[in-house]
Amino acid sequence: MKTSLKISLWVIAIIWIVFILNYIFVVDFRAYGIRPRNIYGLIGIPLSPFLHGNYEHIISNSIPLFFLTLTIVQFYKKLWLPVTIFSIFVGGFAVWLFAQSNSNHIGASGVIFSYIGFLLFSGIFRRSFKSILIGIIVFLLYGGALWNGIIPNQPGISWQGHLFGAIAGIIVAYMYRNKYRKTDSFKKF
Repeated sequence: MKTSLKISLWVIAIIWIVFILNYIFVVDFRAYGIRPRNIYGLIGIPLSPFLHGNYEHIISNSIPLFFLTLTIVQFYKKLWLPVTIFSIFVGGFAVWLFAQSNSNHIGASGVIFSYIGFLLFSGIFRRSFKSILIGIIVFLLYGGALWNGIIPNQPGISWQGHLFGAIAGIIVAYMYRNKYRKTDSFKKF
C-alpha cells in the first residue's frame, strides 16, 4: 500500500507542478493539448494529461485520478505503467483522429476514464472474483461519471477524450487479461 500511495501522490504532484508552472512562465502550456488532425497537435497526445485549464478542472481530475491510480497500482502493480502509456497514446491518438477540428483537448480525464474502463473490464476478461469485485466498486463510485462523461455536446468537456479513454482502457484490459494473474482465494468461473 505504501508504494501505491507514493506513486499516486507523485502523479498528482506532477500535474499540479505543471499547472503552477503554467502560471509562472510566459508560455501558456495549455496551447500544447491535442489539436485534432493538426500535425502540431500530435505533441498534445503525451502532454495533454498534464495540462489543465483552471483550478476547477485540475481539482475535478485530481481526486478521481488519485484514487484510481491508487487502486490500479495496488491491484495491478506491474500493469500500471503499460496501461497508463497505452491509454495516453491510443486514447489520445483516437481523439486526435476523430474529435472536431479547431479544438484543443487537455486534462487527465482521458486517463481517468481509461482507468475506469480497465478496472471495470479487467475482472470480466480475467474471470477473477477479486478483479470483478474491484470493477463493481469502481462502477458504483464512477459509473455515473462514466455515463455522463461520454455524452456529446457538453460545453468545454472533451467527451471524445472520455469516450476514447474508456475504450482504450477496455482494450488494454483485454490485451493484458492473462498477464501477471494472481490466484484468487475464490474459485474462478
